[in-house]
Amino acid sequence: MDANKIFNINIESSQNLMHPLKIKNELPLTNSAAATVLRGRQEIKNILDGKDSRKFLIVGPCSIHDVQAAEEYARKLKKLADQVKDHFLLVMRVYFEKPRTTVGWKGLINDPDLNDSFDIEKGLITARRLLIKIAEIGLPTATEALDPIAIGYFSELISWSAIGARTIESQTHREMASGLSMPVGLKNGTDGNVKVALDAIQASQTSHNFLGINETGEISIFKTKGNSYCHVILRGGMSKTNFEAESIQLVEDKLKAASLPQRMVIDCSHGNSRKDHKLQGSVFTNVIQQIVDGNTSIVGLMLESNLKEGNQKLTSDLSQLQYGVSITDKCIGWEETEELILLTYEKLLAHQKNLNRVLVSR
Repeated sequence: MDANKIFNINIESSQNLMHPLKIKNELPLTNSAAATVLRGRQEIKNILDGKDSRKFLIVGPCSIHDVQAAEEYARKLKKLADQVKDHFLLVMRVYFEKPRTTVGWKGLINDPDLNDSFDIEKGLITARRLLIKIAEIGLPTATEALDPIAIGYFSELISWSAIGARTIESQTHREMASGLSMPVGLKNGTDGNVKVALDAIQASQTSHNFLGINETGEISIFKTKGNSYCHVILRGGMSKTNFEAESIQLVEDKLKAASLPQRMVIDCSHGNSRKDHKLQGSVFTNVIQQIVDGNTSIVGLMLESNLKEGNQKLTSDLSQLQYGVSITDKCIGWEETEELILLTYEKLLAHQKNLNRVLVSR
């Protein structure tokens, strides 16, 4: 029998890829980068545990396509992070993979040259090198854990991960979350369904056994301990938002009923901004006001932000791309990002001073 008639019928070609350990040896984790990652993970855990009253903010581009622009953004964000560290822990959003509803550019790892050449090995090396640089700047980073193989090339450089709305019901991603070494946020579904995220939290907190690829590229069976730092991300849905106080109260009740910690992150983009980047600021300020008014279940927020506002289409003539502008979802610009975070920081600072005065007067 001709094997070509029954095996790999729709595979055009394949090529070997350097295993994770080889790339890690070529681009090793430096001491300063490791210190940033570990500090970021512990600070996020402390916030989730209620040991740290600050909120963590996941801030950065929808997706990374220009390493130079990403490094410039990181330097700006680090300066801002130092200014607001009393009330906010800033974590840079460094997303390398872009899940698509149908087709389109899948991210820096899949196509780093933006020309359909799909040099995935180059993409993995580029991603790891950038994460090391950002960590050496002193910023913890966040990413979406999309491909279970890709994350193995750089997971030790990440302080916080997300499982997205399109993969939240995937058993593979729930198993992966159960074994990741950092806190993981799990988004509600694209239709706004929060139950799938709560189910995912319960699954991700549990031990699993599954197939995977180890550091030397061998197929292995992994047994996880379960990740106790999984939490829900509210990102709205196709026709509704879920950042308002009433929606958050409903989620708090559902978390309590499921015997899960009442801790959540609010994504100010996507369904909560009705996919209008100009509304992110109003969502952000609304959520901060809820915190000022006494909400304790909100532990963090997410903003899609870039050097410049808006987005642009990816064309074959890369020389026409504007520097610092997203090629995926629209983002707010740096000036708005900085102003928004500084204004809400001052609001929290004033609120804390008022609380202190009340305590002293008693």
